[in-house]
Amino acid sequence: MNTSLLQDTRFRLYLSYRLLVTLAIQMQSVAVAWQIYEQTQSPLHLGYVGLAIFIPNLLLALPGGKAADRYPRRHLMLGSIGVLLLASLHLLASTSLGSDSTPVIYTTLVMIGMARAFGNPASSAYLPQLVGPERLSQAVAVNSTIFQLGTIGGPALAGLLFSWSSGNVAYLYGLCCAFFLIALIALARLPVFPAPHLDERRQLELLGGLRFIWQQKLILGAISLDLFAVLLGGAVALLPIFARDILHVGAEGLGYMRSAPAVGAALMAAYLSFRPLRRHVGRSMLIAVALFGLFTIGFGLSRNFALSLFCLVMLGATDMISVVVRQTLIQIHTPETMRGRVSAVNMVFIGASNELGEFESGLTASWWGAVPAVVVGGIGTCFVVATWALLFPTLRRVQDFQRPSQP
Repeated sequence: MNTSLLQDTRFRLYLSYRLLVTLAIQMQSVAVAWQIYEQTQSPLHLGYVGLAIFIPNLLLALPGGKAADRYPRRHLMLGSIGVLLLASLHLLASTSLGSDSTPVIYTTLVMIGMARAFGNPASSAYLPQLVGPERLSQAVAVNSTIFQLGTIGGPALAGLLFSWSSGNVAYLYGLCCAFFLIALIALARLPVFPAPHLDERRQLELLGGLRFIWQQKLILGAISLDLFAVLLGGAVALLPIFARDILHVGAEGLGYMRSAPAVGAALMAAYLSFRPLRRHVGRSMLIAVALFGLFTIGFGLSRNFALSLFCLVMLGATDMISVVVRQTLIQIHTPETMRGRVSAVNMVFIGASNELGEFESGLTASWWGAVPAVVVGGIGTCFVVATWALLFPTLRRVQDFQRPSQP
């Protein structure tokens, strides 16, 4: 590995910002889910958590992507982290005062969704400007590793803090505030790059990213496969129910369960960094998503904590293969002047598969119960894979990550 990238002070600041924000978001997610379920005892209300974040993200993602292609991206990132800090302060204050915090939580989640709609596309498009094209591949790999470390560490830290504080979520919200504040300071020390030059006609193309993905059927197939598979197979929203009522492992066990998919993802990312996908990448993605569905079924049927953790680890590992294929295809097919808008559309799909998937899981769990909801979702994921293999033959047949030569 070229060490010059890690010796770059600006890149280290960027990694610090990414790690702190990821840790805070993951801890906040665990705290919110546990607090909502403690107060409502309702799977449907757990689903509303994802919906409250997804709807503003959906409505504002395209304007957020356009802003990332029109204005300095660091400014948008600073504004996003500032709002996330205010949201955590809001949660901390309402919890500490002992007020009826359920409406406050949902209101705050809407703020978080709005912040992500502008911050995520800007952050994704900022990295190539920071490191340059010759170091971009390595930077993406290191950045992904840092993200997975934060995804692992955040829930685990939340579980430990829960255990130490006897389930007092105010401590978690306070630590989230500190992490967001330090991330804001690190981000403020990064340089400001001018926005890509666009002519007036392209500046007005709010739907440019959506149109670009629609025309690239290979990318469309990869993104939509991830959308519908995780939408149906996502079990993360129901983990508080499994931790408390099915596996009986409490808040500390919930933290480990939330970390388990990220452990699998990190291990798979490390493996792929040494043994990258070079052949049959489309077929590998389809197989990985099918395995994601099968391990979802296994998790839903398990009554053993160790087996449940293993299934969650494998969920993360198989999902990482899909993530690598999707992100690489997007990267090699997207020009610089459209990275913000294409990233915004991609974030909408990711948000739909995660936050909207949480709502779907909560809704079906309220109808059928948590276990049938997870099992049926896993079966649905396998069905989606079979359908997409027929609908998108270009995805099934793609062999490598080389961009096709232009006529």
